[in-house]
Amino acid sequence: MCLDVQILRKFDRQRENVSSENQEKFRVEYQAGIAAFEWGDYRKAVKHLEVASALIARNSRQGGEAQIWLVTAYEAAGQRTEAIALCKQLGRHPDPETRKQGKRLLYIMEAPQLARNPEWLTEIPDLTALADGDDKFRRGSATANGSSSQKQQKAPEPIDLSQVNTKDNRFIWVALIAAALSFCGLVWFNL
Repeated sequence: MCLDVQILRKFDRQRENVSSENQEKFRVEYQAGIAAFEWGDYRKAVKHLEVASALIARNSRQGGEAQIWLVTAYEAAGQRTEAIALCKQLGRHPDPETRKQGKRLLYIMEAPQLARNPEWLTEIPDLTALADGDDKFRRGSATANGSSSQKQQKAPEPIDLSQVNTKDNRFIWVALIAAALSFCGLVWFNL
């Protein structure tokens, strides 16, 4: 009997070690997926979040959170059918918060698309064709077209203080009197 108990304890310790290793791998992949998503690298986010979802029990709360992030990464990467299929699975998740979020995301994804007038849209130019070493497009570059030397040559013109209107127009006194009267009126009516 003692031998059976020792074997079971050893098996439980091995299982705990494996689960703690999986937990750490899950955490690393999950955080890498979220970081990639926030940086706009949606394909990389999908890869990391798929690995993270495979490392943890899908019916756990953490598994549900990873799958919610995976749905948003699928949608952002243009994989709408995978996102909708995963949302339908999340609608039956044991965690009530995950189930609610899954149903909300499914409702949003299945909503009809509104027609957009092309005049309302702004086209963003593709900047991938620009060379990385082209200094004239680099923000804050002082060497672009010699602009730093031009800026140094043009000093701001001094302001002639004799032209500045320094006459008191009594506005401050009118504002102070109005504020004092308002305050007195509030005190009077609150008594």
